[in-house]
Amino acid sequence: MPSKAKTGKKLVIVESPAKSKTIAKYLGEGFIVEASIGHIRDLPQPSELPAELKKTSIGKFAVDIEHDFKPYYVVSADKKKKVTELKAALKDADELYLATDGDREGEAIAWHLLEVLKPKVPVYRMTFGEITKEAIQRAMGNLRDVDQDLVDAQETRRVLDRLYGYEISPVLWRKVARGLSAGRVQSVVTRMVVDRERERMAFKAASYWDLTGQFGAGSASASFKAKLAAVDGAKVASGRDFNDDGELTSRNVTHLNEELATSLAAGLQTADFQVRSVDTKPYTRRPAAPFTTSTLQQEAGRKLRFSSKSTMQVAQRLYENGYITYMRTDSSALSDEAVTAARRQASELYGPEYVPQSPRVYTGKAANAQEAHEAIRPAGDSFRTPAQVAKQLSGDEFRLYELIWKRTVASQMADAKGSTATIRLGATATDGRDAEFSASGTVITFPGFLAAYEEGKDESRGDDDSEEARRLPNVAKGDSLTAADIIAVGHETSPPPRYTEASLTAELEKKGIGRPSTYASTISTIQDRGYVRKQGSALVPSWIAFSVIRLLEQHFHDYVDYEFTADMEGDLDKIANGQAVGAAWLKHFYYGEDSDPGLLSIVNNLGEIDAKEINSVPIAEGITLRVGKFGPYLESSVPTVDPKTGEVVESARANVPEDLAPDELTPAKALELMETAAPEERVLGEDPHTGHTVVAKNGRYGAYVTEIIPEMTDEQLANQPVEYYKNGKPKPPKKPVKAKPRTGSLFASMSVDSVTLDEAMQLMSLPRVLGEDAEGNVITVQNGRFGPYLKKGTDSRSIGSEEEIFTITLEQALEIYSQPKQRGARAAVPPLAEFGPDPVSEKNIVVKEGRFGPYITDGITNITVPRSTSLEELTREQAVELLAEKRAKGPAKRPAARKAPAKKKAVAKK
Repeated sequence: MPSKAKTGKKLVIVESPAKSKTIAKYLGEGFIVEASIGHIRDLPQPSELPAELKKTSIGKFAVDIEHDFKPYYVVSADKKKKVTELKAALKDADELYLATDGDREGEAIAWHLLEVLKPKVPVYRMTFGEITKEAIQRAMGNLRDVDQDLVDAQETRRVLDRLYGYEISPVLWRKVARGLSAGRVQSVVTRMVVDRERERMAFKAASYWDLTGQFGAGSASASFKAKLAAVDGAKVASGRDFNDDGELTSRNVTHLNEELATSLAAGLQTADFQVRSVDTKPYTRRPAAPFTTSTLQQEAGRKLRFSSKSTMQVAQRLYENGYITYMRTDSSALSDEAVTAARRQASELYGPEYVPQSPRVYTGKAANAQEAHEAIRPAGDSFRTPAQVAKQLSGDEFRLYELIWKRTVASQMADAKGSTATIRLGATATDGRDAEFSASGTVITFPGFLAAYEEGKDESRGDDDSEEARRLPNVAKGDSLTAADIIAVGHETSPPPRYTEASLTAELEKKGIGRPSTYASTISTIQDRGYVRKQGSALVPSWIAFSVIRLLEQHFHDYVDYEFTADMEGDLDKIANGQAVGAAWLKHFYYGEDSDPGLLSIVNNLGEIDAKEINSVPIAEGITLRVGKFGPYLESSVPTVDPKTGEVVESARANVPEDLAPDELTPAKALELMETAAPEERVLGEDPHTGHTVVAKNGRYGAYVTEIIPEMTDEQLANQPVEYYKNGKPKPPKKPVKAKPRTGSLFASMSVDSVTLDEAMQLMSLPRVLGEDAEGNVITVQNGRFGPYLKKGTDSRSIGSEEEIFTITLEQALEIYSQPKQRGARAAVPPLAEFGPDPVSEKNIVVKEGRFGPYITDGITNITVPRSTSLEELTREQAVELLAEKRAKGPAKRPAARKAPAKKKAVAKK
């Protein structure tokens, strides 16, 4: 490491402006703190490469695949000004401190800064887990060099993602749809959501019955609820005893149907019940470990209803402003200072008895250099309580800080203590069957950490046997019980629950796929790409996701295999730890070996891919779902009779509603959609002037009529006039240009099955010329996206109804144009949602429907509602946050107008 200078200014570079302001307060005089605002350079698009490089081994990926996969980096266009500013600041500095985040990406940013700035002064790498005065001081005492192994791992990851996406995505474009993308982690995450939906589609429900009753030990005792557990000594079947095919898999169980359960309930109405056993066990529950990135996203999703993306955005702000430690970490360990702070605060707030004698020690998964070495916790050697920060934080920031504070303090508190009792009671029914009921309950005698915090749970399958809140009476074996309300209850087994962002994050971490720090952006990406949508909090795959995953499974199996993807993550860890070299690993991945083909070999030997088969899903006999260019639709290959015309239709189609989840498209639902679907195409007759067939169709943007222009016959092609070159040789015949057919959208009052040929001829004749005004300007009338209107040059005027298109006269049109043009005369549309005054502008925040979808506005600042957020889930805090982010970015910069070249002075002729 170069020797440290003792005088002069010191330049510190961090990633974000918010962090730079906070750090500057603690460093004091002599330090200049600047922000790089993330990465300053990256791989360009191949189309942006210089012409001389496009034909080299760099041209395909902006990576030199023939020379150790060396990336070709360029400074981003929007960062050139920032780089100039950093170079200027470096000229006045005697030392450079690179204080970017302590993970792989932060290490890569620091390395890029070194490569671009080329400093001639001593350089130090500085990392800290929190932005507090104590942490900054400790970081200044633990300076180091840039870790080249971490940089190698991050570069390898970046190149790997480029190779994966650029080789596989074009296959999706050709066989599924343009604009789709494949990604090393995103495709695997999409497959997990699709696999869960496949399980739900294949699931067959089974029905089973049991009994419940209210029991009491006497008139003074409170009654308690118990559930039938066994009949004649055999356990009663519950949901856990059936598989997903609806088959009973457990042996020696009694499967009650409605008749058996109802008759048993009737036979127990007057039976004498007794307590058969009372089993009491001590109950102990330990607190959950402090938050990692993954568990924070899960718990914020369960308890605060935050998306993974929102959680990370809010956590980023809390970290940059010095409220919590670094929020990208796999570690659940706490520093000695944090353990002391948590124990002290638990003792002060809840009492010394709530703190165990010895500190609790948590160890996460295998530690690696990529992640921070401490869990997410409140910043500082002494924690601020939620009450102390309430006035300084926004709503979402406060709620997340409070969650982190509670979890951290609870992690150092004592176990919850109590006892769990299970009562077995029974009686003999009038038909001789022996029925045994069971009830369980937990009594907490010492709450311990529960006084501060209790971890949430995801939705689970089967019967919910959680009995922690139930209180049971003090009874003993042989006691008589009174019975009431014994009823038979029917149940159906439930399919596997869909993933939520929280449960998907937990499953990804369990399988070792990707990095917790990237889960939020990955889940957001698959929603933005249209592969997954939210239905409430559940993640539902689209039909196009089914096609994408089917193609990848059939032709790129390893690259969407869960274990293969997890192993890749392990290999990247080895590179980060210096146990492997990135270039060698990339060479094996891309080129492969004799017995282990690489990605290039697989792409070059795909063979024939049947696009129709890839984009088809059988739904019922003779009915197939097709993923088409304009969305999914059903196609029937079974001839049907049109009930209105009596004609036999060889094949029919029906659109699939966008909000219909794949598992809801059952055979019965498919038949219903086919039966109620409007005819896709109906022949209306022939145009009497041209002889062309006129048809009515249902299209992507609504119903319309059009003419079918026949192809030229061989004879017509042969009779085309011959053209000659200047040398007298005949030119090859030109390819005939097919005339564009006339079309016309149906009025709102029309439909495909009712429109007539005369109406179609009128619609195809539009726009209708009314005549000219006094100045000779032509006036036409036509139908548009926002209704019927008149057009004169660039001056358009709305008219009343679509029917007026064929009745309005020139005189009426001239009268309309003689009036001043009315702007904003349409009735005001009520807002979609209202959230009260904005804390900055103090204007009312509303959500309106705009040209490009719903948007949030306070009358001054507008921001489109993210595609990943539904209006039902949008909260006031999110609306305020989105407006604040848009406000911080400032108005969009418009390209400067080009100045006209200066005119040359005329040279006088001699």
